[in-house]
Parts: sequence; C-alpha cells; structure tokens
Amino acid sequence: MLIGSIRPVETRTATVEAHSLAEAHELLEQQCPPGFDLANVPVQMGKGTTLLTAVGTYVRRDGGREIEAADRPGLDAQIPDGWELVSIRSL
Repeated sequence: MLIGSIRPVETRTATVEAHSLAEAHELLEQQCPPGFDLANVPVQMGKGTTLLTAVGTYVRRDGGREIEAADRPGLDAQIPDGWELVSIRSL
C-alpha cells in the first residue's frame, strides 16, 4: 500500500515598485495571500531611474491531503486536476 501526499497547484502574482530590494520584498510579503509563500521575485530597474519594479510569484502551500493506492499508477489516477503529488511513502 502506498500513501501519497498531494497539494493544490496554484500561483498568483503581484507587482510593486520600490527604491530598494528590501523594500520590494517587504511590500510583496505584505501582499502574500493566506496559504501562499513568496517563491520568486525577479526585479528590473527602469532606465534613468532608481525605481525598481518587482513581480512576486506566490505559490499555494496549504490544503494538502493524503491519498492511498496499491501502486504508483493507482496513486497517479487519483490526483485531481490542479493538484500535484508531493511525496510517497509505503504503509
């Protein structure tokens, strides 16, 4: 028997403008939706200015649950659309 841990796959983005990397990160952390983690923050600096534009990508990390099956194909068949398999363990 195998037990698989699954969680929803969902991302959101937010764009902020700031005068430093620390400020951009702080602004993005303040906008982080419940159940999400800030995963990626590419930053661009505008020409002729010190203003930074940062686009934060948030990924869902809550809402996990477990599924059971006799084998790996059985686990894979139970994963709903919009979910991902995070780990597998034997019972």
